[in-house]
Amino acid sequence: MIDLNTIWFALIGVLITGYAILDGFDFGVGILHLFTKNNIERRLNINAIGPVWDGNEVWLITGGGALFAAFPIVYATVFSGFYIALMLLLTALIARAVSMEFRGKVDSPGWRRVWDYCFGLGSILSAVLLGIAVGNILRGVPVDAEGVYTGIFLEMLNPYSILVGVLSLVMFLMHGALYLTLKVEGEYQTRLAHWASSAWIAFVVLYFLTTLYSFFEANFLFVGMTAAPLFWIFFISLLASIVYIPVAIKAEKYFRAFLSSSTTIACMIGLAAVSLFPRMLPSSIDLAYSLTIYNSSSTPGTLMNMLIITLIALPFVLGYTIFIYRVFKGKTVITEDSY
Repeated sequence: MIDLNTIWFALIGVLITGYAILDGFDFGVGILHLFTKNNIERRLNINAIGPVWDGNEVWLITGGGALFAAFPIVYATVFSGFYIALMLLLTALIARAVSMEFRGKVDSPGWRRVWDYCFGLGSILSAVLLGIAVGNILRGVPVDAEGVYTGIFLEMLNPYSILVGVLSLVMFLMHGALYLTLKVEGEYQTRLAHWASSAWIAFVVLYFLTTLYSFFEANFLFVGMTAAPLFWIFFISLLASIVYIPVAIKAEKYFRAFLSSSTTIACMIGLAAVSLFPRMLPSSIDLAYSLTIYNSSSTPGTLMNMLIITLIALPFVLGYTIFIYRVFKGKTVITEDSY
């Protein structure tokens, strides 16, 4: 029987997935921005995500709020133990936002170059830091019997988490390139398709290496996982979406390629969730010290009240998100009012 704790575990997973898909292509666009040839293409990059980037980041705020309300002990441990990493992530996200708003305020090539670097480097740092955080959670973090994080920041920069960080970087690069193919035309669109194809190859190699490394670094993730029906749903969907991406790119069906990339991200997060469940924060000291959906949750009354509020509010959020993307669908057009 599915209980409230499991429902909230799934809801937080949905919020994280939404953020990874939506803000993920923002990161990819920012990474590509560093390698864009001229100012016209750079303006296309920024204006392609200009109407939606701030709405995409709301999913991260909502996910953090849901974690705080449903699993406050996990929230406290993660935000205290990962404090430096989270501050670096926040700085990178602010740099991206400020750069988009400021780069066109002064007609100076030097000024624009500074903000272009802030946009690109902020996107790279955000993508890598998120991957490093996920890698550390998957391998386990030093949480003691009291649920207190006992590690230091440098311990987070271990080979496994760095590999996951690089995988995250390449995945978002591919995702962002595919999104831009939907927003631009001509020679730039063709180059973006080549970027996406190259990133796909790197992604497949890195994902294989990361999975192989996980067998040795975090073997507990695979215990009993294949007995879960959701594992097979996510696994088969993941394989199908990964295989279809280059097929769709070659056929110039870029929207289908983007949907496949989104499905890939969703299935990867789904597999991670299935492998972790019911743990939310595994302990590298002793798995018995892990924070789970049961020993770190709010009271049943709080979970129920929060669920009622969420079921009322979530359709409005989803409806607004769909509306915005419908309004700004189609190719990006540069005007005097554009970034």
